[in-house]
Amino acid sequence: MKKKIVYQCSNCGYISQGFFGRCPNCDSWNTLEEKKEEPGKKAPSKNNKDALKLKSIEVSSDERVKTSIEEFNRVMGGGIVRDSVSILTAKPGSGKSTLLMQVANDIANKGMRVLYASGEESETQIKMRAERILDKLSDNIWVYSVNSLNSVLAQVEKIDPQFIIIDSIQTFTLDEFPQRPGTPTQTMECAYKMTEIAKDIKKPRMIFLVGQMTKQDELAGVRSLEHLVDTVLLIEGDSSEDLRSLMATKNRYGSTGEIGFFSMTEKGMISIDNPSEYFMTRRSENEQVAGSSLSVIREGTRPIILETEALASKTFLPYPSRISESIRREHLNTLVSILEERAGIKFLDKNIVVKSAGGIKVKEQASNLSVMVSIVSSTLNKPVEANSVFIADVGLTGELKNVPSLDVRLKEAERMGFKKAYVSKYSNVKVENYKKLQVIKMTNILEVLQKIFSI
Repeated sequence: MKKKIVYQCSNCGYISQGFFGRCPNCDSWNTLEEKKEEPGKKAPSKNNKDALKLKSIEVSSDERVKTSIEEFNRVMGGGIVRDSVSILTAKPGSGKSTLLMQVANDIANKGMRVLYASGEESETQIKMRAERILDKLSDNIWVYSVNSLNSVLAQVEKIDPQFIIIDSIQTFTLDEFPQRPGTPTQTMECAYKMTEIAKDIKKPRMIFLVGQMTKQDELAGVRSLEHLVDTVLLIEGDSSEDLRSLMATKNRYGSTGEIGFFSMTEKGMISIDNPSEYFMTRRSENEQVAGSSLSVIREGTRPIILETEALASKTFLPYPSRISESIRREHLNTLVSILEERAGIKFLDKNIVVKSAGGIKVKEQASNLSVMVSIVSSTLNKPVEANSVFIADVGLTGELKNVPSLDVRLKEAERMGFKKAYVSKYSNVKVENYKKLQVIKMTNILEVLQKIFSI
């Protein structure tokens, strides 16, 4: 039968019947590649399993493998599922390979065999990194530097590892496909093959794929890759700073949006098991400074004490600056406008800079009151009273609004030894439930500022 010629985009996977210089789907130039398709019947499925009743399926308690890295376990939903495929992506230099090497060594120390296959680094480079970040190398780790996935599969048969790392999936190829590495066809077929290996009923395996990231800070390749795997992990963090955050954007075995925090050091990624201590500065009564306040935010399911710092300085320009790395500039302008109109504090001649401890991005509204208090504190040059947290949203009317999971946030503040918590009058929290924490309910932003600064 005559082979059919089509053209497939190497960037997005779009298939066209005719050739174009520019892909009609993603607008990339010179990415359509000729591909020959031989029509015919598909091969019969090799899967001869019978369907099972849902109630009859047994789930054992050892389906997950927990590591000694607590923040990693949290993001994974309690550990790595034995027949799962996960993909980890991040910008170059963020610590993908470092974290996976630590996880691999931890699992190997539990007596499991690990195969680390890399299409980007040589065995010597991998060994040098391992010696730098690990105190002792396990005897159960095998390293294989190659671009052929067929060769990797042969090593899987030979070594029989329970944990496999493919670094990165875009650099591997299967011999039966003529496309070059990194094309959608090769990437997806390699991912399909590894999924088949992981889901084997007789020998389930834990597989981690490293995924390259595009200039738009997205996982490289077609969206089908994200749909195929069980878990999609993302490492975020500025390469100039130590803080790294690990987030699950997809997790079939746990909650999506869970975040773990790490500190990047010469010894690898160190788990920050108590983020509340990391994202705040403990000061005594005599060490209080103007422009600093504390709130309790939620990252995933966990409450975290977060310090917000503000600096209000005199401007000599017609338009004062509004600068923030932690919240959007439009949001900062909104909070400043509320302070001007509802609290009567003018900022026409003030530059305002807002920063959160550790450079963490604030994505929820519960810290709005804390941000506004820190701005006023810097403007008046008056420090905020010690051992206080501010947990409330602030509306355009100046009223304090209730925030979700307030009880969880207040319990974290009480656990960390705080004495006062300012919340919305409209919250339904029971103040008598907190013995060591005084929960103060306020109506609006002006009432809060009058009580704190006596304005």
